[in-house]
Amino acid sequence: MPKHSLRRTAIALATLASLYSGVLLADDAASAAAAPAADASANINRDKAKNMEAVSVVASGETRQVQKITSEDLKALAPGTSPLKALDKLPGVNFQAADPWGDYEWSTQITLHGFDQSRLGFTLDGIPLGNMTYGTTTGLQVTRAISSDNISTVELAQGAGALGTAANTNLGGTIQFYSADPDAVAGARINQVIGSDSTTRTFVRLDSGDFHGFSMYVSYDHASTDKWKGYGDQRNDQINLKSVYQWDSGSISLFYDESRRKEYDYMDLSLASQKALGWNWDYLQPDWNTAVQIANAYNGKGNYPAVLSPLPAGYDLVDSTYYAGGGIRRDTLTGLSGQFNLAEHTTLNLGTYYHDDRGEGQWATPYVASSPTVPLAMRTTDYGLDRYGGTGSLLFSLGNNDIEVGFWAENAKTNQERNYFYLTGAYNYLSNFYENEAPFLRGFLQHYVTQTRMAYASDTIHLMDDRLTVNFGAKALGVTNSADSLVPTSALAQGRIRASDGFLPQVGANYKIDANQEVYASYSKNIAAFGFLPFSQSQAAFNASKGSLNPEQSQTFQTGYRVHGDTFEASADAYYTRFSNRLLAVSPCSAVQTCSAILNNVGSVKSTGVDLAVIWRPIEHLRWLNSVSYNNSKYQDDYLNNGVVATDGKYVVGIPTWMFTSDLSYSYGGWSASIDGKYTGRRYITYINDSQVPAYWLFDAGVNYDFGTVSVLKDLSLGLNVTNLFDKHYYATTGTNGYVASDAQGWNQTLMAGAPRQVFFSINAKF
Repeated sequence: MPKHSLRRTAIALATLASLYSGVLLADDAASAAAAPAADASANINRDKAKNMEAVSVVASGETRQVQKITSEDLKALAPGTSPLKALDKLPGVNFQAADPWGDYEWSTQITLHGFDQSRLGFTLDGIPLGNMTYGTTTGLQVTRAISSDNISTVELAQGAGALGTAANTNLGGTIQFYSADPDAVAGARINQVIGSDSTTRTFVRLDSGDFHGFSMYVSYDHASTDKWKGYGDQRNDQINLKSVYQWDSGSISLFYDESRRKEYDYMDLSLASQKALGWNWDYLQPDWNTAVQIANAYNGKGNYPAVLSPLPAGYDLVDSTYYAGGGIRRDTLTGLSGQFNLAEHTTLNLGTYYHDDRGEGQWATPYVASSPTVPLAMRTTDYGLDRYGGTGSLLFSLGNNDIEVGFWAENAKTNQERNYFYLTGAYNYLSNFYENEAPFLRGFLQHYVTQTRMAYASDTIHLMDDRLTVNFGAKALGVTNSADSLVPTSALAQGRIRASDGFLPQVGANYKIDANQEVYASYSKNIAAFGFLPFSQSQAAFNASKGSLNPEQSQTFQTGYRVHGDTFEASADAYYTRFSNRLLAVSPCSAVQTCSAILNNVGSVKSTGVDLAVIWRPIEHLRWLNSVSYNNSKYQDDYLNNGVVATDGKYVVGIPTWMFTSDLSYSYGGWSASIDGKYTGRRYITYINDSQVPAYWLFDAGVNYDFGTVSVLKDLSLGLNVTNLFDKHYYATTGTNGYVASDAQGWNQTLMAGAPRQVFFSINAKF
């Protein structure tokens, strides 16, 4: 339930040079996308997908499934919405969140082709964002990395992301975000939003315009909203700065982001608690007396309150709700990149970045008492993340061959600690960090170091007058994680573990049948870093398991067909993925034996599926997107966890088998309107599939009117967005507190309710 947050430490960008001496040398490979550098190279990647003004399902010439959305798609959503929510309309994508913008991080979750978010890779202008999971120790959410108003393009590669992508967890695909360039003409823009639950959002951006090749912008984003249920609000302040200097033979770009966020949590639900207590059941704050009564009852002092009486007998009432929970985040992200045209057909891209994160998760726990009269304490989980890295690539052409070689190197240092502080009464939590108080109890204080080194090489060959394109290559990846305990009482393991593979190949081909049709096929192999999971065991368990652990691995085969005409574009894709060496903490003995939990490889997963997508423009001004996705992801092995867990042949948790999307948009003159609906099939929430959340339909709608030039304003527009148009009750995110093998009674509190209907009005002005 309670979550982790991040704590920052200091480091200088000047130490980046130490990375380059450790870069792997290998006969490696990459696909066509380059490691990030200047915006010019980013634009090259963005142009690969054929664009019909906005979302595209055809990436002409690509040897793998690649799709994209643009700023036009983001503008159709409520301002401030996460770009991940815009991806949800694409085939094979399932995005979930408990709030209408996809901004509340504990609940945000995206899956692709049977892979959850922890096994995907994400970058912003080539800067790695890690896997963007909550509390991640090597990255951050894209909403903390950049304001959505400053995003120009998002490119999705399912199954086989480009070899040069700076990610070490991309078993199931990559999502690459690209920031918008500064405007060529000086000006200012403002977006103001008001709406449901006292929502206010103000976005202001100033552009310098072009001055002898130099241009820049700076923006400020402030957002505040009350929770749609329960007590508390969620606030965010963010600054973005981007500057670009271009000359005849290259360009240099600087990106800077600073984000400050506070979030009161929504309560995780179970199937049983929702049925008994309703969709609006939440944390107790500010009802301190009920929280004390529950904690006392847990300790055998009195009875549980009557409000919990609808819950079934045997339900763990102390965990049905808590007094308060939430998180604080402070991030600074800087990236400097350059593109240098060394010769007519030779380009060098170089990039470097630094990320500093400080945060804290706060939870009023009933399991630790502050005093004999106060049976609760404030538990905090703190992270301090400090990471820096560099990327580089050299692209050159020899005859029909486009060759690329490159590298990525990163060092990340993290301090993670758990502390307990006294409570004396009702607590207005989230007011500040507990950095000036001494805890009365410390659970652990761990220091982690992660070193990533990757090198790659690829060759793309153009044959038959460019009708046939073949690319092949490989990368070498090595990730070393080490942990040290800074307090003697820690129950967490110390040590070192490494995941590496010197040859991870990728091969693809694309054949153009004619000017409008093409077919493609690809194969890729990837591994994922272990992360900090091995150190969550006891020292004895870590020592016993580390020698036999293998990193998780995926092998993906794709084949597909693309076609486009004057009024339509369509794609069909089929895939097969073998995901092996799945990691899980288990007790590998019978139920009558005593056996400590140990991290183990528990078998493989096989995924097969088909995606179909069509964008049709039957008449001028009208666009209709439809997609159908079928995914069959099943575990291939049983495993031991205090006995045999019969998962062989069972569906993977959290993954819908069927999804269908339909998005209809119309524009005429200054008017534009859209309505989109999505069907999400049932999702299992236990490994043996004895518990599930039902399927549902969800609809959003929006309308906008652009007045054009009005007096001193270059542009003025008004917008209205409605999320969850028909006020549907549904389960959004699953697995927020993990999954269990069996839960036939529906008691595992690992679900998030989706937000009800919300209405937002916006005004946009450009000076």
